[in-house]
Order: sequence, then C-alpha cells, then structure tokens
Amino acid sequence: MTPNAESAVALDQDGHNQPPADIALARRLFDELEHRTSNAFGFTRPSFGLGEQIAHDMVRREARKLGLETTIDAGCNLYMTLRGRKSGPGLVIGSHLDSVPRGGNFDGAAGVLMGLAVLSGFVKAGITPERDITVMAIRAEESVWFGASYIGSRMAFGLMDSKELMALKRSSDKVSLHSAIEANGGDAAAIAAGEGYLSPETVGMFIEPHIEQGPVLVEREIPVGIVTGIRGSFRFRAARCLGEYGHSGATPRTYRADAVRAVSTLVVRMDEAWMKLAEEGHDLVVTFSQFYTDPDEAAFSKIAGEVAFSLDVRSEEQETLNRMQTILHETVAKIETEQNVRFQMGTVSTSTPAIMAPGIVKGLEKCAEDHGLETLTMPCGAGHDAAVFAGEGVPTGMIFIRNDNGSHNPEEHMEMSDFTKAAELLSAFCLSDPISAL
Repeated sequence: MTPNAESAVALDQDGHNQPPADIALARRLFDELEHRTSNAFGFTRPSFGLGEQIAHDMVRREARKLGLETTIDAGCNLYMTLRGRKSGPGLVIGSHLDSVPRGGNFDGAAGVLMGLAVLSGFVKAGITPERDITVMAIRAEESVWFGASYIGSRMAFGLMDSKELMALKRSSDKVSLHSAIEANGGDAAAIAAGEGYLSPETVGMFIEPHIEQGPVLVEREIPVGIVTGIRGSFRFRAARCLGEYGHSGATPRTYRADAVRAVSTLVVRMDEAWMKLAEEGHDLVVTFSQFYTDPDEAAFSKIAGEVAFSLDVRSEEQETLNRMQTILHETVAKIETEQNVRFQMGTVSTSTPAIMAPGIVKGLEKCAEDHGLETLTMPCGAGHDAAVFAGEGVPTGMIFIRNDNGSHNPEEHMEMSDFTKAAELLSAFCLSDPISAL
C-alpha cells in the first residue's frame, strides 16, 4: 500500500483537483468479500450461487447508499447508474463477481469495485458527469461452472436461446442454467425469447478494468496496462495420438510407433513456428496444457501406444490464427508419415479476436500522460466480457491492474496502490467525456 493511497488526488487537464476514487470503499468491500466468500482453500463464488449472490448484494447495497439508480435485468446482471447532464447512450464500466473454485479475491471483482469507487468519488465531490455512467456487475463470466463463456454479458444482449439455457448444467450440482436463473429471481423465458436489456444503440462505450492474469506488468514493473485487444483462439481440448505399444528394450527405432515421441515432435515444431512468427512481429501464444499417457496401459518398460493432449493457440490477429491452423495440420500429416502414428485432433473450438477501440486506447494513453501515470499498452491473452461488447459493435476498452502470482488461484496479489493508480486513470477518463471524443 502506498502512503497516501486513500487520499490520492490527481489533476485534470486544466490543472484543477480531480476528485479521488473512493479507495476506502473499495478496500472495505474487498475485505468483506474475503470474509464472506473465502475458506481455507481460497475464494469460491459460483455462478448463480451463494458466493456470487453475496457479492451482488454487497455492491447493490453500497450503490443505494450512494443514491445510484439500481436495475437488475432478466439474467440477473446488476446496473448501478449515476445520471449525467446529457441524454443519450452512456458509459458502462463492468466486470464479473463470480470466481473459479478456489480462486482469488480480485479476478473480476476488482473491475466492479473500481467502477463503484470512481462513482462514489464523483458523488462525494458533488460532480455530475457529462453522460450517464453505469457500473455493471455481470453474472457468470467464469466458464468452469456451466461450460460456456460470457453467459451474463451474452444474456444482456439477448444472445442465448432456450436450448442452451436447458442444456447447460452447473458443474458443482448439475442444476440447469434455466433453473439457476429462476432461483436467483431472473426471467429465463425472457432470455430464451432473445429479449436483451442492452443493445449497441444504448451503450455508448464499455470499459472493463481487470487484474492482469499474466506476468507482463509485474516483470516490467509497471502498475497499469491499457489493452489493445483480446486474443482470439483455436483449441483442441481432447486430442490424441495413436501409435503402438511395444517392448522398450526389444523394439528397434525403425519399427516403433511411439506416441510420446510423435507428440513431443509436434510440440517442438509448433514452438519453432511460434518463434518464427513472433520474430516476424505477429502476436501469438501456443500452449500444450495437458499431455499424458493412459495410466491403465502405460508402464516403465513399454513404448507408449497412446498420448492424450490439448492445444490452445491464441492471437490478436485472425490471419495469424489461420496461418497457425494450416501449420498445425501440415505438421501433423508430416509426423504421421515420418513416425507411423495417427493423430485424432477431435473437435476444435474457436473464438474471434476482439480489438479494443483505437480511440479509447488513445484516450486512455492521453489521460495517463496528462496525469503522470505510468502505463503499458499491451494485448490481453485471457477471455473477458469485453469481448462480447466489442463483438456487438460497442466501442470497448480495458484497463489492466498489475497482479502478482497469476490468477484463478488463491495467491492473486494486487497491491491497493496499483488499484489506486488504475482508478485515477479511469476517473480521469470518465471526466474527459470520452464518448464525445470518439
């Protein structure tokens, strides 16, 4: 914690005091979340479960104390609005309040609490913004619970149908998404009918503050990031390589169909392709996140006849994703011929890159420069609700907060001094009337 983080005051472009975000409010709510949603194994706030509902009730309570208008849509997303002077589409600041099982306290929650802290600063300073500013607490962002991404934000735009609502089951108790929504006071029938609460015409801009879930800001010793885009992906979650089991001592190399060697060759060649494309300036990450033999068949003295693995390739550039898919299929075919094995890649799942609005990126950079805040402009490798807003044509941006020890684990470590700097940036950006500047 930096010495005066509770009372940090920045200057606006005219040299006047800018009202500070209410960091004390954010600190108190982080502490309450820790007390009410943690156990010995970390933080667990299931989508449409008790922990998520506790978090929603907390922020709604504080919004009402501030005199903000509160609304809940059919999918149980929460909207907390400070009215502006001008009519028309306003600015939405949002993120999620659910967590993965045994996760951390800051993933998602930091964005909602930052938005609330900024609005509390405005209210306490008696400032009316140019346009409406809404803090949105989004439901069910974490796909681990229902096996689908961005449930809350997709429901807000009317992008889910009845089949999906009934088919998706919560991993912890097998309750359907339809039933979970109804149990939380929502209206599953309205969602199934495609009745969205938001539309590209009603949202002037969306900003998602979020902890960085990787090490870049930590390694660069920079407190705040400005995101250029969310990487798209192609993923093979259940790929296999089939060779032949054989005796490790009695089978010469020429006669082997070694699945471990074949998949290892694939890993090396995909890594070489990654390095080549990175050297050419392309944005790319390649991960073989699972790699294992059959425990019922594998043995110390056996050549592996089967290996299961997964592959996750991400990039901000669709052309790069397409190029890597081509490289993958050509490489697989070549290894099959060379090493007498067969690959069964299984079903591929894809997501489209979501590019943040260049005007928002430049606006955030300018606000940071004007207020002496050190930032890094960078891509985002993880999925976020911001991707849905950008996909719907809403001008979208993201602010990253430095966070140590990764994410989706209890050791997430965000310093409140870094949170304060990111909140200063968001506050300054909101006061600049950014919608008019687009």
